[in-house]
Amino acid sequence: MATLHIASNANQATSIPALLVATLANNKDPNASITIDFQDAETLQTGGKEAVEFVPKSGTSIHGSENVVSYLAKNYSRLPVDPSSAQKERENHINEWLNRTTSLYDVDFKSVEGPMQELDAHLTLRSYLVGYTVTMADFSIWGAIRGNRVAYAAIKKGSMINLCRWFRFIEETNSWVPAAVLSLNQTAHEKKAAKSKDGASYDIALPDTDKGVVTRFPPEPSGYLHIGHAKAALLNDYFAHEAYKGTFICRFDDTNPSKEKEEFQDAIVQDLAMMGIIPDKTSYSSDYFQDMYDYCLDIIKIGKAYADDTEQMTMRDERMNGIASKRRNESVEQNLARLEEMKKGNEEGIKWCIRAKMSVDNPNKAMRDPVIYRCNLTPHHRTGSTWKIYPTYDFCVPILDSLEGITHALRTIEYRDRNPQYEWFQEILGLRKVHIWDFARMNFVRTLLSKRKLTKFVDQGLVTGWDDPRFPTIRGIRRRGMTVGALREYILKQGPSRNIVNLDWTLFWATNKKYIDPVAPRHTAIAQAHAVTATIKGARTAAYTEDKPKHGKNLDLGTKKVAYAPTIMIEQEDAQSFAQDEEITLMNWGNAIVRKISHSINPLSLSTVTGLELDLNLTGDVKTTSKKVTWLATEGQELIPVEMVDFDFLITKDKIEEDENYEDFLTPQTEFRTMGWADGNVANLKMGDVIQFERKGYFRVDKAFQHGQPAILFAIPTGKGGR
Repeated sequence: MATLHIASNANQATSIPALLVATLANNKDPNASITIDFQDAETLQTGGKEAVEFVPKSGTSIHGSENVVSYLAKNYSRLPVDPSSAQKERENHINEWLNRTTSLYDVDFKSVEGPMQELDAHLTLRSYLVGYTVTMADFSIWGAIRGNRVAYAAIKKGSMINLCRWFRFIEETNSWVPAAVLSLNQTAHEKKAAKSKDGASYDIALPDTDKGVVTRFPPEPSGYLHIGHAKAALLNDYFAHEAYKGTFICRFDDTNPSKEKEEFQDAIVQDLAMMGIIPDKTSYSSDYFQDMYDYCLDIIKIGKAYADDTEQMTMRDERMNGIASKRRNESVEQNLARLEEMKKGNEEGIKWCIRAKMSVDNPNKAMRDPVIYRCNLTPHHRTGSTWKIYPTYDFCVPILDSLEGITHALRTIEYRDRNPQYEWFQEILGLRKVHIWDFARMNFVRTLLSKRKLTKFVDQGLVTGWDDPRFPTIRGIRRRGMTVGALREYILKQGPSRNIVNLDWTLFWATNKKYIDPVAPRHTAIAQAHAVTATIKGARTAAYTEDKPKHGKNLDLGTKKVAYAPTIMIEQEDAQSFAQDEEITLMNWGNAIVRKISHSINPLSLSTVTGLELDLNLTGDVKTTSKKVTWLATEGQELIPVEMVDFDFLITKDKIEEDENYEDFLTPQTEFRTMGWADGNVANLKMGDVIQFERKGYFRVDKAFQHGQPAILFAIPTGKGGR
């Protein structure tokens, strides 16, 4: 496997051109398999301290961005060409622009202003640098400008009209280009912080670890775990079991019977086990209802809590404006009597709640007399109707953390304003103190992680359920094709940092690809719509099969049957790209020459190809052809009907602001289904199997093939596309 090494801290004007051309090769050439390795350095240690090095499968390493780009241009035949230009002249023009890339490396604007003005003049009335299609010259020049901070600043100012138009056009029509740049920037950021084997700094100096470490993960059983919960669970598990060999507790925060179900509780246990998280102890807040009620009595008796029947909206306004409740100074006896009515759940009791007497006008609004107990007459899924009053999360957690021996409460930074509240309860009630460490929650672009909003998607039928492959739940992303190993690796690489970032899904799925690519059997599928039958001259007259490896680089996966016949099926899109007498490659068979192309006589679809005649040319060199196509023999095997499903994000905006309604940004269509035919081996696949349909991508079997019903496979993102 070839490898492109990039010094991620180098001048990006020298590294992005090579990155883009290598990524293009991976995208377009089925024979290309270039691993891109980012190294946390300004220069590489080999090859004269360059920023870029390409190590081919065999031969000598190439050093320097311009040399690497030139090598890739010559050796990866699927890079775009301009068929309307003479080949030699075209190559000369491309090489000229590749050589000009170096003039855009300097971060001094005076040095790059001249070359940029020449570019601007050249692009007058042109969409591409060479000919009428995009070439590696466009990507090389674009990459140098994007990586040069002064050149890129000039582009953002928009002073060079033609150059700016071209720059935006290349970016907008090639979505993988900004994704590749993003991968470089994100990886550079991650590697800069890397101080452990997991790729992130875990050296956060937790205090008093010599006395033992006990952490906890307190999920509310009111929904399924999503990727944000996974981070909290994995970090707590990591510090308890790997960093300090301590104890990890999973405590279900089941204090709101209106939202909680045993179904959710069981699912959380299963999802944690699936991620390899095995708690040393599982407990429930409901196990401590009597203890927390006793603490509520105590806090009232010492004058640090009171009963309040203020209407909800009025209470909210008073807290916001620093106004004391009219009930704040009621006597202890009155407050205890009202708590007793609340406990009975009678008509009088349900009017009241209990509030901690912390502050009226503290600048931190979380400290303004928060509610700590409220009535709820809904039967509890574990305790039934025993209790009619329940503690709030903010009252429950500091008490139970202390009682259960938690030493370090690791929780997301959104709770930071409530940390003084947590400490206040432990101080007032005379409880053992617990250390708190905040870490940033994991946010993703175009993704909602609010359990309330996700519940609305389920209830309104916008998704099929909590395991919908468009959902960020653990079950959703697993159903989409994420592996457990990749999930753990990616989350642990984020580490316990306090920096809040809106992550892109690109690296998430790229991590997954590393796990599935070496073990995914290769199969073939052809889209049914307008599939073209091709007659193969020179093939055997009778259909036959041969045993072929399921994976060319992993023979341990075994073999599959590949059928060969004088008639085959080819996709319409491929057939339309063929030219008369063009030599193409039938993947896993050999070369063939297109001798006849038949088109539809329907005036509304004259471009539709209805038939092909090909001359088999097995002595042809597959390296010389620009089109390598997949195909299926129509004889010698039972073609398996498949439904290939791809998905888009549920929302259209990267980040929904607090004052925005997410329902205004729903993606109109998020599911895309394509019917196809697959090779006969697909009949043996089981639900959950991960495969690759060559030239289409990776898929997970969601429903296995049954006679009369097609197999349903979900497309697995790889980090190359937007979805």
